[in-house]
Parts: sequence; C-alpha cells; structure tokens
Amino acid sequence: SGKSTLMNLIGALDQPTSGDMLIEGHSLSTMRPDDLADLRNRTLGFVFQQFNLLPRANALQNVKLPLRYARHEHIDADARARECLELVGLGERMDHRPAQLSGGQQQRVAIARALAGKPHIILADEPTGALDTKTSADIMELLVSLNASGITIILVTHEAEVAAFAQRQIHFRDGLIESDERRAP
Repeated sequence: SGKSTLMNLIGALDQPTSGDMLIEGHSLSTMRPDDLADLRNRTLGFVFQQFNLLPRANALQNVKLPLRYARHEHIDADARARECLELVGLGERMDHRPAQLSGGQQQRVAIARALAGKPHIILADEPTGALDTKTSADIMELLVSLNASGITIILVTHEAEVAAFAQRQIHFRDGLIESDERRAP
C-alpha cells in the first residue's frame, strides 16, 4: 500500500522518481551513494519486524556492529552499546545470544542497535508484528519514551492498537495518503 516505498525513500535506500526529499537539509536526489550511506549512518536507525540479529553474536556484539561500519570513531563502541542495552532494559542480558532471548528481548536488542549511532530518526517497520500483546505494549512505551527524548519515530503498522500510540497517523491506501491525523502529545 506504499509503506515499503515510503520507508525506503525516507531511509535513503531508494530515490524518488520525481520531486525531492530533504533530510536535515540535505537533498537526497543530489547526494552521491557514499554521502547517502554516511547520512543513513549518522541520522537514521532502523528497526524491523524480523530482528535481523546475528545468531552467533551476543546482544552486546549485535549492538556494537553498526558502529564498526558507520565510522563513528568518536564513539566508544563498547560503552555506547552497553548504554543502549541498559536504556532498553537489557543490561543484565548483554552476553546472551538471540536464541537465549525472548522475542521481546530480541526486539529490544534491535532497538538498542538502532540507537547505537545516536540517530535523530528511527524508522520502525512493523516492530511489534512478531510479538505478543503485552510485549508489543512494552516496546511501544519504549518508542514513546525515545520520542519524548527528542528522537523522531516513523513507524509503519497495520495494528490499530500500535498506531494509537502515535501523535500523528498517516493512513495509506493503494499507495496514496488517505488521511493525516494529529493528536496532542
């Protein structure tokens, strides 16, 4: 219904066929691929329905991984990964591999990984789709608190209960915006 296209455009993974998109004042259509990758690494964090964790790596290693590729020399990767895992409530599970964690804990590792590079925007594609109702609510409360701390959260969901957490809801149908609703924080 257009959600994947929108997320790929906002995530600087695809280029628009017409028009332009700006992220933090940068025109995505005029940027070189290396500059787009730098922008993604500095500005965006990604959270997916499938957690995409490395099965042989523990939680700490999974969270540190993007810092190695993003050239965040100014960040102490180990300390930042620990800080992010503490933030999502997994300080005591840092040495656990994905198979040793529940679905909710794995999603928290994925959120910690998305936070590691200190993004300004988190793109979350169905982040609660594989979770039970209670764990989904916990994950949404975490995302709401991250938003309150100043991080923009762009979340795609088909679940009304999840969408209810949002301050702004944009509904798509057949690739077109059907409605755009705001509510007070």
